[in-house]
Amino acid sequence: MRSMLEVLRRIVEEVNGAPDLDSALQLIVSQVKRAVKADVCSVYLTDHQQRRHVLRATHGLRQEAVGKVSLPLHRGLVGLVYERAEPINVDDAPSHPRYLFVTETGEVPYHGFLGVPVIQNRKVLGVLVVRQRKPRMFEDNEVTFLFTLAAQLAGAITHAQANGELDAMGAPGEALKRYLEGRASATGVAVGRVVVTYQMDDLAAVPERRCSDPKLEIAQFRDAVSRVEESLRRLQSRLGEVLPTEEKALFDALLLMLGSDSLVTQTIARIEQGEWVQSALHHTIEEHARVFDKMEDVYLRERASDIRDLGRRILMRLQSDTPREVEYPEQTILVGVEVSGVELMEVPRERLAGVVAAKGSSASHVAILARAMGVPAVMGVTDLPVARMEGREVVVDGYHGRVYLSPTPAVRQEYQRMLEEDRQLSTEMEALRGSATETTDGVCVSLYLNTGLVSELGSIADYEASGVGLYRTELPFMVSDRFPGETAQFENYRQVLERFAPRPVTLRTLDIGGDKPLPYFPFEESNPFLGWRGVRISLDHPEIFLTQIRAMLRAAIGLDNMQIMLPMISSVNEVDELLLMIQRAHDELLEEGHPVAMPKIGVMVEVPAAVYLVAELARRVDFISVGTNDLTQYLLAVDRNNSRVADLYNELHPAVLRALVQIVREAERFNCPVSVCGEMAGNPMASVLLLGMGIEALSMSAGSLLKIKWVVQSFSRAQTRQLLQAALRMENAEQVRPLLERALEDVGLGGLLRPGK
Repeated sequence: MRSMLEVLRRIVEEVNGAPDLDSALQLIVSQVKRAVKADVCSVYLTDHQQRRHVLRATHGLRQEAVGKVSLPLHRGLVGLVYERAEPINVDDAPSHPRYLFVTETGEVPYHGFLGVPVIQNRKVLGVLVVRQRKPRMFEDNEVTFLFTLAAQLAGAITHAQANGELDAMGAPGEALKRYLEGRASATGVAVGRVVVTYQMDDLAAVPERRCSDPKLEIAQFRDAVSRVEESLRRLQSRLGEVLPTEEKALFDALLLMLGSDSLVTQTIARIEQGEWVQSALHHTIEEHARVFDKMEDVYLRERASDIRDLGRRILMRLQSDTPREVEYPEQTILVGVEVSGVELMEVPRERLAGVVAAKGSSASHVAILARAMGVPAVMGVTDLPVARMEGREVVVDGYHGRVYLSPTPAVRQEYQRMLEEDRQLSTEMEALRGSATETTDGVCVSLYLNTGLVSELGSIADYEASGVGLYRTELPFMVSDRFPGETAQFENYRQVLERFAPRPVTLRTLDIGGDKPLPYFPFEESNPFLGWRGVRISLDHPEIFLTQIRAMLRAAIGLDNMQIMLPMISSVNEVDELLLMIQRAHDELLEEGHPVAMPKIGVMVEVPAAVYLVAELARRVDFISVGTNDLTQYLLAVDRNNSRVADLYNELHPAVLRALVQIVREAERFNCPVSVCGEMAGNPMASVLLLGMGIEALSMSAGSLLKIKWVVQSFSRAQTRQLLQAALRMENAEQVRPLLERALEDVGLGGLLRPGK
């Protein structure tokens, strides 16, 4: 007999492949009823607006009751499951004080009851129920079985809500929420068409598209099948003498499938019906694989993976023979499970309207890039139906973290209105160009630029930035296929130093590792953010560090506007050793006849240990810059790229604010200037608190320069200090945020936090 785990895996795969919610629900109620040998399985979906639980699917009760019978929100055992948000398991339901008698469903003779909540983002979406005629207390493994399936069902319900499948459950003319929720990662609003970006050779990631030329794609498919068949025969021939009989049979089976009519003709039929070749292949392969998934025999069931591997081979051949050509509509919304910075840059800037990803958070690299480009972004949309989104119209709300799929005319009209108000707000901000960046009581604040490629710099950076507060030197390393030599680095650094001279440019030494790997310098770690990164690599590879320092020092000759910053510092020993190496590179260049000068040198405080070493660090260096992205991540023990814990990542957390205050106070004792170069500097709310701390140098992406200038010009230093003191008395970030929202609203800057003016 198959184990519960195997049954669970099969049901999950079938639910994931269901075309709509009703199909998924029917699969669950029929399969669960059989798996736990119950007499009834039902699903109630919760209508929060009408405060009721609606019977949406059943196997065992009267079918005519589906969609018609509902239970009051807090009544009955289903209501008890909803209230407690935990399983309720009773052997004799009618004797329970919360039992609610419902004749319309035909459930009179049933006694055993097990109900588990369907939960998504801490909200109960419905209740999965199994019933037994005789008294029965369900076993623990059966409870966990239902609990796991309920979690799977939550995603399907969320998709259905976003697609409007559940609108009929609401009151007449009052639809349930029609959007998916994620993390607001770059402010702004966009209305546009989806282009799905996906990982090549991944069948499951292939988006559904229409076929433009069926004859051409059928020919490409036949050619790909023929080539895969040829490569398998060559491999079989080469390994024929050493392969065991069982594996020879596998080759024979795969070749037989390639030569069979079913795989080829079914795929071609799908292409002729309008599917493009890659998704047609995906659906055919899955259809064949599921036949094996359902088999009782373990060996035969494992053959499903061989079929999927065969599909990947054909897909890779298709993708290599037909280079990926993407047509980007005028208002492109780039969507993917994960979106990389390179994929973002591939979209013509004038056509990129928004970014949406199933993974990632507001602090992930692509979100930072989106903010730099002024493009609204929503990350961590865990229930994003990526494969079914190609070409669909969507609305991206980067203020609230919402994505509307196929928006209703009313939603589209409302967001078009907000877009127009956003444009008016941008026009008002443009009027700030060239004005002084100082508070209402005359305190001057320097706004610097965070960047990594000279090609990113635009006119706003040339005229509005006081200089470069963070130049990420790793980006040129990441776009190369080898370590760039001293000359190549010199030319890159010289270019950015000349562009901003005489304004200061702070070059950060190589900061790879964590979420910034180099393809030609591979290493794998189980926990890269706590591993070999930043100056730890520089110290272990002095040849890389010294080459970079030599290039920096040479690039600054005659300009004298360069500063060097050391990342990921966690001890004074690291600083002492790195300072010696910088002095060594300086002395060597002087001996070689280069008239180099020793620049100002600073450190980044982004590790909690460094917070408690500020006094010692301030004695050794010329300046301190706080990297709030990593500092927040490490203080709160939250991986900032992990969408599951993205809600816990909050730079307004009291621990973060108190750490920043401590850094500033300690540095002041040694007259060591402090700046902030993390994303916190470009956050209108957080910047108010940074000004209150006495920080007068903020470094941010180009898209934030005018926003933060507007904030600076709208407050006095005294006001920001009062707001800081109020924030420091609060115990959680949920209290701090409304305080700052009100403060910005009071000075007329609410449009920086929400759609519209």
